[in-house]
Amino acid sequence: MSESDQQPLEDTTVGIFLAAEGTEEVEFTEPKATVTDAGATVDVLGSESGEAQTVNNDLEESDSYEIEKSFEDVSADDYDALIVPGGTVGADTLRTSEAGVDLLRQHVEAGKPAGVICHGPWTLIEADVVDGRQLTSYHSLQTDVRNAGGEWVDEEVVVDDGLVTSRNPGDLEAFCETIVDEFATASS
Repeated sequence: MSESDQQPLEDTTVGIFLAAEGTEEVEFTEPKATVTDAGATVDVLGSESGEAQTVNNDLEESDSYEIEKSFEDVSADDYDALIVPGGTVGADTLRTSEAGVDLLRQHVEAGKPAGVICHGPWTLIEADVVDGRQLTSYHSLQTDVRNAGGEWVDEEVVVDDGLVTSRNPGDLEAFCETIVDEFATASS
């Protein structure tokens, strides 16, 4: 394969968080498919391995997906990039996972890129990595972001030193395009 034929995320390993229940399905499936199609190796991470029930619009049960590795079985060194989807219940559950929060904190503090959408920034806040950063989220989190020292802005996608954030599923096209660009830049 010539250099021009290489996929942008070839040789990139991405971990995507999935709560045992309550992750917004499209915020999990679209970024996962996007980075996989761009050549990344992807691991689905959660508090424990097994099946996870996703949702649509926070309230409607959707499909289940396999959590391949637990947060306790991996380290920030294992991943070039992380993705944290939203879903109110899923994001609230993720921010109570000490091992998941620690993984995200170590990853961001190491200067590695992360894509976080919708209610996912709750996990960033819990990891104490928001102070001094500009980001966006679902609009109801703006006070939480500000109280954690971040600058909340109402934009489709915001990039701050490798941290990519978006507001909701309506932003997924821009979010997915931007995480591929950021993850590729960090891996090169």
